[in-house]
Amino acid sequence: MGDGDGKGGGIGEFELIERYLAPLATHPGSVGLVDDAAVLTPPDGCDLVLTKDALAEGVHFLAEDHPSAIARKALRVNLSDLAAKGARPLGYLLGLGLAPGWDEAWLADFCAGLEADQQAYDFPLLGGDTIKVAAGPVLSVTAIGTVPRATAVRRFPARVGDHLYVTGTIGDAALGLALRFDPSKGEAWGLEEAERAHLLDRYLLPQPRTEGAEAVRCHARACMDVSDGLVADLGKMLGASGAGIGADVLLEAVPFSKAAQKAVEADPAAVVTALTGGDDYELLASVAPKDAVAFEHAMLSAGLHPSRIGTVREGAGVTYLKMGKRIDFAGSGGYTHF
Repeated sequence: MGDGDGKGGGIGEFELIERYLAPLATHPGSVGLVDDAAVLTPPDGCDLVLTKDALAEGVHFLAEDHPSAIARKALRVNLSDLAAKGARPLGYLLGLGLAPGWDEAWLADFCAGLEADQQAYDFPLLGGDTIKVAAGPVLSVTAIGTVPRATAVRRFPARVGDHLYVTGTIGDAALGLALRFDPSKGEAWGLEEAERAHLLDRYLLPQPRTEGAEAVRCHARACMDVSDGLVADLGKMLGASGAGIGADVLLEAVPFSKAAQKAVEADPAAVVTALTGGDDYELLASVAPKDAVAFEHAMLSAGLHPSRIGTVREGAGVTYLKMGKRIDFAGSGGYTHF
């Protein structure tokens, strides 16, 4: 698994790989990480879908987060991308950067988190690299999935008249992060302890909608996961779909959890946080009207609740309406790294 440098925790790189990472490499193509590369044969009649997400301390997770949760988040944000393409997970490559003085107990817990989600999602480690970094940890996961040939769903083209759907609930993770930075918001929003825990958990542990991948592949015209906030990501979908493609969104149709609903009712600023803050990892799909019923039934059969939030229309831009009144998110944007 690569030729990275650095030591820490009392063991060297190759012992680190052998002790903690090789047991996770269960796919035969990884040959137990004793080679520099894995070899994969795609299933007959399938295309490969590849995606990568990197996570850094202080940006995507906090220093006090449990190592197993950090590991699981690293896998899940990538699994979410695969689901949006309609893809079935096949395996992943891991880039792991550890700072000087890294702790072996931290690594053991981190790998336990990887193992738990590998089993939950049938998503084995295939290979990767380990390096020393000045400050870390820094993680990079390359996820590989499969779809029947020529059936991968892109974030485009949404077409005029399409119905817009999201899975699950929107805004929980962003509100959870706000709550971590300012715990007093829980009281201001009137949240019970279980509701606070729900928001915090949604930030820490995304729920990739992998079970919805087949519904997406069979019935959606366009799809992407909501990682940078609904406002920003819908804008990306429409922008990729061509000039003069816009949408009308009914804010009362956007699904909020009980905790998020309390927050947005108590604090108007929380609405902006919920819709622009990101880390939802729900699916946003554009579905032709003729396929809408089949899409809804397929999602429900997969255990997911799809909410129709709007319609694609002619004319650039998105109009957000609440009880008939236009709400302007101009300048709110969404999450961006730069």
